[in-house]
Amino acid sequence: MDKFSFLNAAHTAYFADLYDQYLQNPDAVEPSWRAFFQGYDFGSENYEPNHEIVEGVSPQIPELLQKEFQVVKLIDGYRMRGHLFTKTNPVRDRRTYAPTLAIENFGLSKDDLDTVFNAGEILGLGGAQSLRKIIHHLELIYCSSIGMEYMYLRNPEVIAWWQDQLNVYDNQPKFSNDTKKYILSKLNHAVTFENFLQTKYVGQKRFSLEGGESLIPALSNMLYMSVERYGVKECVLGMAHRGRLSTLVNIFRKPAYELFNEFDGKDFEDEYIDGDVKYHLGLTLDKTFQNGKSIIMNLVPNPSHLETVAAVAEGITRAKIDTDYKGDSSKIIPILVHGDAAIAGQGIVYEIAQMSQLNGYKTGGTVHIVVNNQIGFTTNYLDARSSTYCTDIAKVTLSPVLHVNADDAEAVVHAVELALAYRMRYKKDVYIDLLGYRKYGHNEGDEPRFTQPKLYKEIAKHSNPFEIYSKKLIAENVIDQAYSEAIVKEFKSTLESHYEKSKGESSSKVREFMQERWVGFTRRGVEAMLETENTTYPKKNLENIARIVSTVPEGVKFLRKAERILQGRAAMVFESDELDWGMAETLAYGSLMEEGFDVRISGQDVERGTFSHRHAILRDEISEERINLLNTNPENKGEMYIYNSPLSEYGVLGFDYGYAMANPNTLTIWEAQFGDFSNGAQIIFDQYLSAAEDKWKSQNGIVVLLPHGYEGQGSEHSSARMERYLQLCGLDNMIVADCTTPANFFHLLRRQLKRDFRKPLVVLTPKSLLRHPKAVSSLSALVEGEFQEVIDDTLDPKDVKKVLFCTGKFYYDLLAERELLENKTIALVRIEQLFPLHEEKIKKVIAKYTNAETYIWAQEEPKNMGAWSHISERMDFVKLEVYSRPYNSVPAPGSNARDKRRQRRVIDAIFGNA
Repeated sequence: MDKFSFLNAAHTAYFADLYDQYLQNPDAVEPSWRAFFQGYDFGSENYEPNHEIVEGVSPQIPELLQKEFQVVKLIDGYRMRGHLFTKTNPVRDRRTYAPTLAIENFGLSKDDLDTVFNAGEILGLGGAQSLRKIIHHLELIYCSSIGMEYMYLRNPEVIAWWQDQLNVYDNQPKFSNDTKKYILSKLNHAVTFENFLQTKYVGQKRFSLEGGESLIPALSNMLYMSVERYGVKECVLGMAHRGRLSTLVNIFRKPAYELFNEFDGKDFEDEYIDGDVKYHLGLTLDKTFQNGKSIIMNLVPNPSHLETVAAVAEGITRAKIDTDYKGDSSKIIPILVHGDAAIAGQGIVYEIAQMSQLNGYKTGGTVHIVVNNQIGFTTNYLDARSSTYCTDIAKVTLSPVLHVNADDAEAVVHAVELALAYRMRYKKDVYIDLLGYRKYGHNEGDEPRFTQPKLYKEIAKHSNPFEIYSKKLIAENVIDQAYSEAIVKEFKSTLESHYEKSKGESSSKVREFMQERWVGFTRRGVEAMLETENTTYPKKNLENIARIVSTVPEGVKFLRKAERILQGRAAMVFESDELDWGMAETLAYGSLMEEGFDVRISGQDVERGTFSHRHAILRDEISEERINLLNTNPENKGEMYIYNSPLSEYGVLGFDYGYAMANPNTLTIWEAQFGDFSNGAQIIFDQYLSAAEDKWKSQNGIVVLLPHGYEGQGSEHSSARMERYLQLCGLDNMIVADCTTPANFFHLLRRQLKRDFRKPLVVLTPKSLLRHPKAVSSLSALVEGEFQEVIDDTLDPKDVKKVLFCTGKFYYDLLAERELLENKTIALVRIEQLFPLHEEKIKKVIAKYTNAETYIWAQEEPKNMGAWSHISERMDFVKLEVYSRPYNSVPAPGSNARDKRRQRRVIDAIFGNA
């Protein structure tokens, strides 16, 4: 023993930590300890030395020490694999895993159960404990109603934190009787509410929470504790429809009679709002607790596209962090409630996970709660994922997971408190897998026994969480049977009174979401969308901004190419007076910032711009510090935030839409790398941008920039598929523009924030026009102009025989041809705003050309694409001929030569008979 005398003064917990270090890097451990661990390994079964043996030291060590380390390994086994052997599934026998946690698998035997070991110190048990007692504690901590996954976290301090938390009371909840009664009351609300709906509205869709009712006490306690312990001021909750109605009534205090009006199918009171189904609606509540503290709660409206709302909720949270809480994410907490099939199967979940720690998108950590029904519609979990758990996405970001039996209400609330503590301390995501079941089919009209007969036979005889917990509290003498029956009767009576009240109401209402953010903004129709807005800006201010963005700051060294870019900016304004697209865009942002508006831009490679036109961020050549020259303007009252995004469209656009939803006074822009990339985010366009105002009374000023234009780059990078967005346009829901001049883009961007209402704006932006010698504007056009929905030609009207309407980059191709032919009979009229069309201005243009015989719509896209279908319907006041490429299944050919040939045919057809 002398050669291991250094062990006499060491604690087992200490050398357990050293052993972990030894396993990762043996040579980094002090030689005497390394020798000891080599001896331990040598005595272990299947030991194969993978490093040099310490010279002069025997690998043999005493048997008791050998077993001490086998107990340490047993403890590590529970920490790493205990979650596989928990009692977390209320209705199924869980799958079996090997090897088990049997002590024989760790070189121990039943003969060792009463042997005393120091390893118990690791569990906070104090002095030496018998192996039997150590195992008892391990079972309580890791294998009861909560299964923990955290050992894959790479930060030893975080792992130690979790171990310390779990060791307290052996990870068993210790609540006061008052807290237990509170948990029971929230379970009662959840269970009685669902039973009431099932009785009154038999067979109606409601996506009930039955089988996962413990979500309600979990959310309620999380919100209370976030305020009481951590000073949280606000939460943003994103969830799909399972359990949403219960959350609205029992957490967000939506009056039950309003919900009953919706169940009765009453029409909405607002003639101009079509509304949505009841389990999609959102709500904002300023909730005050009995202790006088309050929290603003936001339940984000959501579509049926499940995880879509998660991205929007994160964007809302980030907007409030930036604006309301000055970067302090501890004051607001995002909570995402997922379904098990959705979190495992929807790609946007991965996108959001990868965004969670990025500078442009982080929100200080999200608490994810999975209402795990173990089934998706009719699909068993074994057919729904390849991973062991639906929450295995958490491992991507090294986020801990707590798997909890949804029938154990106290364990659920305890798990929520642990998750909340982790989020507030480490500002990272944490997942709670609430393992329950779904009492009925996917909706209450389904027959689940068609597809899961055995499971639903078990569910049919299973007690609900309220019954289970009530019996537990009666057994503990916390309550009696009369108390349990009384609280059920009382809440049912409340629901009955709301039910009776609803009978006297004739309509439903859509409550506005985050209404406090939109004070001063008015819902406006198409007439207001066509009104002229003053978007002028003083020349001296624009010149000052131009100087700032064309000057190298003192003490900074840019690359020579970057310095040439700055010199070019100055020359545009102060020498040639020919501003290109990038300069006009920069001045638009700078002018808005001086007026007190913030600007946020995100998307793939937006800092430089896909086509190297923006260069919003420059880097010091020496320090690589990111420098945004626009933010150095001392006249700014606003700030610019610009972030290169991950390679995501769906998640990032959803995030930025949420940001714009919460910040109407920020110019929020998402730019696609190429316009067609937006199809990866089509759900956001369909469910939010084009429909949210009509469904949920939610205005939004998000700007979407989609590079578009036929330059022979093939099918994917020619067309932004403008026809899709034009098809989404209704009465007054969004704006679609395709500008041809930098000045018009400048005024369009400024108009977006100068109005007293907000509409989503989709802009087909140029590629080749970014540097086209004719696609330039004078400074005076920015100073004195306004946005022009229609730009007329300058030809003498009496000479014009054909009036040709077009949009975007094709105008310059047609102009070049007309100049080549010296043709003065075809007027080229640009439609800069495709929706809403300014019919009055178009009609004035038509009336001007009194000698015109033919009216043409021309486009470079195939006839079944581009704006033609939209224009042919909206410009029905004039007979139009169409000149375009023929119908095709792809926007453009892959061959540059073929693309030019097809473009040439359209142009020749237009001018051939001129």
